[in-house]
Amino acid sequence: MDLGLKNKIAVITGGSIGIGYAVAQAFAREGVHLALCARGEERVREAAQTISREYGVKAVGVRADVSKAEDINNFVKEIEKEFGGVDILVNNAGTGSAEKIGSLSNSVGEEKRKQI
Repeated sequence: MDLGLKNKIAVITGGSIGIGYAVAQAFAREGVHLALCARGEERVREAAQTISREYGVKAVGVRADVSKAEDINNFVKEIEKEFGGVDILVNNAGTGSAEKIGSLSNSVGEEKRKQI
């Protein structure tokens, strides 16, 4: 399917595994060049290399924790250096937990923020 996205630039946070990686592959199939970030340096670089090799697009992987301003700034600098700009942003980074809704209280949100 041609969505008219060829040669656009997409940034995907949390792009090394799971939903983020699947989104990156879908964009790559459309000819979109990618800037991926994730907290695991080796995994995000491998993800970018694999996508670049399999789909023939430019893909860079940068270790960045989006909860840290310095990491975000470094990621943005890398994007500017490699691509000059961005057309698409997929903000996918985050964490989760598998808890039963009945066990949650009003203080759970505060406790979860401390863990992140």
